Amino acid sequence: MNKRMSVVGALGLLAMLVTGCFHDKPHEYGQQRPPVGELDKRDSGLQSKDVVQASDQMAMDLLADPKLNASKTQWLVVVDRVDNKTVNSRFDLDIFLQRLQANLFKHGQGRVQLIENRDKLRELQSRELENPQPNGAPGPAGIQPDYSLYATISELPNRGTSYYLLDFKLTDMRTRQLTWVGSYEVKVER
Repeated sequence: MNKRMSVVGALGLLAMLVTGCFHDKPHEYGQQRPPVGELDKRDSGLQSKDVVQASDQMAMDLLADPKLNASKTQWLVVVDRVDNKTVNSRFDLDIFLQRLQANLFKHGQGRVQLIENRDKLRELQSRELENPQPNGAPGPAGIQPDYSLYATISELPNRGTSYYLLDFKLTDMRTRQLTWVGSYEVKVER
């Protein structure tokens, strides 16, 4: 009888361990940090999923452009900024271009050469170079970009939802021609 009780007790203890008398850290972590590619029901408006989808889609579209792929030289591209035309224009939406820039750098090797923005370059130089130019004068001429990549994000707000249109444009710096245009659109809860 004592042997039977010992076996039953051991099996009970084993069952408790197997069925969850311990904290499930991976599940808890997953709830605290949901994947960036998924919507979070607690949020409204543009979310990380939109940043991921828009930047992935725009990078694929731009790198699949026939003019880019037929070019015998690398395109020199400077990434500019986002023109925020949403209801809340104080939000910094440059995150869309930052992720797109990272995708182009990662997947565009040999076809696209990214060039640092001139103002950012001068800011870096003024902080880091030993002999900065007097009176903030521009330094020696650097590589001149062929194209500028920028975005405009517009919003059409309604009572319960907002429609966002994200327009990405690549402009030829010599001719002012739009070389490529891509759009991402999404309707979200307000």
